[in-house]
Amino acid sequence: MLLRRLRNLSFSGRPLLRSRHLRIAMVAMFAGTFVILPASPAAAAPNFKLPFRCGEKWSGQTRTGHSPAYAVDFNRTDDLGDPVAASAPGTVTTVRDLGGTSYGKYVIVSHGGGYSTLYAHLRSFTVSVGDKLDYGTRIGYVGSTGGSTGPHLHYEQRYNGNDIKVRFNGNLAYYWGSKTYTSNNECGANLYSSRMVCGNAFSVIDSRKLVKDSKSFGRVYLLYNADTGKNCTATIKHRSLGSATRTVAYVEKQGGTRATDSGDYGWYAGPVKRYAPGTCIKWGGSVNGVAFNSAWSHCGG
Repeated sequence: MLLRRLRNLSFSGRPLLRSRHLRIAMVAMFAGTFVILPASPAAAAPNFKLPFRCGEKWSGQTRTGHSPAYAVDFNRTDDLGDPVAASAPGTVTTVRDLGGTSYGKYVIVSHGGGYSTLYAHLRSFTVSVGDKLDYGTRIGYVGSTGGSTGPHLHYEQRYNGNDIKVRFNGNLAYYWGSKTYTSNNECGANLYSSRMVCGNAFSVIDSRKLVKDSKSFGRVYLLYNADTGKNCTATIKHRSLGSATRTVAYVEKQGGTRATDSGDYGWYAGPVKRYAPGTCIKWGGSVNGVAFNSAWSHCGG
């Protein structure tokens, strides 16, 4: 009888036994009836860290009636304009300004496996859609845009688009009330994004990771400014951060000369810019000799 009833149940219009939801359900028997208990989000969640610089202390507030329910508001004294850092490696999927309503200026970062983070009420952005981020990469600055009544960071962790209870370093945030947290994010992480190097008017159109022996040495970015017709390259280091190592970024216009920035740098090489609308370009860079060199490409930019 129980099996027959399960077969007749549906989830979003699909029979339960034929859907993936059966794999995350438990059936409990109570007084001759049953309920289906959904499992928690998948265990392979990223190891999220506080969205601020290493060593900083922030007060995180949770409260009933907050929208959405599990969001955390972060404050500290004179926090307007303080940097906001990526909680975990990922890709920027949303950079949006809602003006004087709701989230105001906000960023969403996808971390894979259905997980994402949202950073709202920002004063300004330092990333664009498509940027690849590491722990601690700066994404913007604390502000009071949108429906905010004072400077703070509204922070969410999401699973398949729905807010979930926030965790830092695997530990559940404090619900409900206020707690002071100390960040261990950005400790040894690169402080810079490609958009910080090239400028906010540029958007990422391509990038390549610099990998050797399964180790990431950095990533080379190609950005474009549609208003000026200029390309920009920047090489962001992933290793030996803060230490001077040979780092290169270049861009070359077909029929023209190559522009290169090369030196012993601690964090990045660039920006290197070339005006090349409607013309093919070559671009690339390296960190400690681990290099990417493109063919002629992006000919319609």
